[in-house]
Amino acid sequence: MVQAPPDLKTIATETWVKATWEEFLALTENPQYAEGKFYYDQGYVRIEMSPLGSAHGHDNTILSTVILIYAALKNIPIKGFTNTSFRKTGLRESQPDMGFYIGDNFQFPPRNNSPINLDELTAPNLIIEIGASSFPDDIGRKRLLYEKLEIQEYWVVNVEDNTILAFAVENQGSRLIEESLVLPGFKIALVVEALQRSQTEDDGSITRWLMGTINSP
Repeated sequence: MVQAPPDLKTIATETWVKATWEEFLALTENPQYAEGKFYYDQGYVRIEMSPLGSAHGHDNTILSTVILIYAALKNIPIKGFTNTSFRKTGLRESQPDMGFYIGDNFQFPPRNNSPINLDELTAPNLIIEIGASSFPDDIGRKRLLYEKLEIQEYWVVNVEDNTILAFAVENQGSRLIEESLVLPGFKIALVVEALQRSQTEDDGSITRWLMGTINSP
């Protein structure tokens, strides 16, 4: 859904609204939206203000735990970022739930409170969005945004039913996958089982299960 240009004071949230890059930057500085997550894609801005409940927060924790333990046990270099903005000046910006640089050739972004500048650095290898009400947009327009940002892999978690859609991104398109390409040997089903276990098990129990599962032949 697309709406009229904003007046820079109040705009509709949870939807894409027509705006220039300068208007987008002004909105990011507006205290009214200080708690919002911002996205921009070639002339349209989206601000998400929905409260994040325990389901979203804990799924975020579980996803990060699974990925970092797997990378550690498999000796895969990795650097993770939570709720961090990635900016292609004048064109695009995203603020995903998680972003990961993976492999031997990435640069550490500067340690500051500015968006990570994708004019100077490569985009993360893996982006993850965790959605409830935002899920349709996560697999729709946001997926197109991440295709344009030239990430390599995009995962979307639906907190309503503990399912995950994983996409390999290439040639500004994407396709569903069941095994990660940026984390060799990592099966997406491992995340699904971890999310299911989190409904009845504590985080320590899940971590021990993960370590045993990943280390098994």
